Amino acid sequence: MCEPVDTNPHGLNDFDRRVDAVRQLLAAKKLLSVDELRRGIEAIPQAEYHRLSYYERWIRSIADNLLRTGVITEQELQSALDET
Repeated sequence: MCEPVDTNPHGLNDFDRRVDAVRQLLAAKKLLSVDELRRGIEAIPQAEYHRLSYYERWIRSIADNLLRTGVITEQELQSALDET
């Protein structure tokens, strides 16, 4: 079911800024393209896609892409998540 799009200006929170910074760094190092980010977002299952926020979709796609390309391992990702 579609809901109206909120077109009101909104600020970014710290999480949003960090995710964008990670994406920019990965792009600068040629480890992630915008097309790969978009493809990863489009691959998120529909129910999860609608549950996630905009930047949560980004970080999900970033993690999936880094795992797929071997930049990080599942163990490294889990270890980093355990530290937060």
